Amino acid sequence: MRRDLLTLASTLAAREEAFALVTVVRREAPSSVRVGDAALVTGTGSYHGWVGGGCTQSTVVREALRSIADGEPRLLCLSPDPASERRTGVVAFPITCASGGTVDLYVEPVIPVPRLVLFGTSPAARALARIGHAMGYRVDIVDPDADAAAFPEAERVMPEITPETMPPGAYVLVATMSERDAGAIEASLRVAPAYLGLIASRTRFAELREMLLQHGVPPAALNDIAVPAGLDIGARAPEEIAISIMAQMVERRRGGAHARREKAASPGPIPDQPREAIDPVCGMTVAVAGARHTADVDGRRHYFCCAGCRTTFVSDPSRYRPADAAASAS
Repeated sequence: MRRDLLTLASTLAAREEAFALVTVVRREAPSSVRVGDAALVTGTGSYHGWVGGGCTQSTVVREALRSIADGEPRLLCLSPDPASERRTGVVAFPITCASGGTVDLYVEPVIPVPRLVLFGTSPAARALARIGHAMGYRVDIVDPDADAAAFPEAERVMPEITPETMPPGAYVLVATMSERDAGAIEASLRVAPAYLGLIASRTRFAELREMLLQHGVPPAALNDIAVPAGLDIGARAPEEIAISIMAQMVERRRGGAHARREKAASPGPIPDQPREAIDPVCGMTVAVAGARHTADVDGRRHYFCCAGCRTTFVSDPSRYRPADAAASAS
């Protein structure tokens, strides 16, 4: 693998940012790629390296983003005749570019070790620190009175946390049981946590909600807070409460049925933005995130797999309007 890709991968891993490595594992002429050629796709759809031309890149970015989202590797085959490439464990996609050839790609997601941030030193927080560490989470404790010796499982024990030290996408529990609740919630919401739970009654959260709304926190962000934190399993002891909270975190992390029910019941949902679009020229599916070739016509943005398709479209948009109108972003 190219040294610059290894350096980039190391940098992203140090920043705890997800990415996917894509490697050519098989090719058939006249494809110009070689076995061992590689690319890296970031979580925002940025593409680095080379595993084929423009049509290949569009599919690679789309499938890499899917791999990052679900954490599962993929073996792809890009071919002019995908129907002939049906093999167990291989997902085939068409290549519409004139160069032809077939290429097999292995897509491997690299997901950061999940971070567990605990505000407070309550018995439930101490129990959750032990459970989280045992499950492979990197544990942070945030409390001005925290004693590092009481949290041997923690990687960091801090009196407070700043936007620079608050890890994005963390699993957060606010268990301060005090006036520091609001500050902990605001600090967590600044970095879009994967989970945010609060050990408090619904009455207490109603007061906090009004306070946070006055501070400018969006209502939709508050709707995603788990209050009281944890699944309803009748937990009473601190260890039982910690288990129920970790179970809820796992539900959120794996996208389980309970998490989907909670999301469906949450008021004020934010509509999903289109993540894919159809190239109006060749018909390929293009990932919207990180798309390099676009054109705005009649107030609408169109996405293309490569520069050639974009040039063809821009030269005569009316020629492709019927097909484009029939295709919708998903």
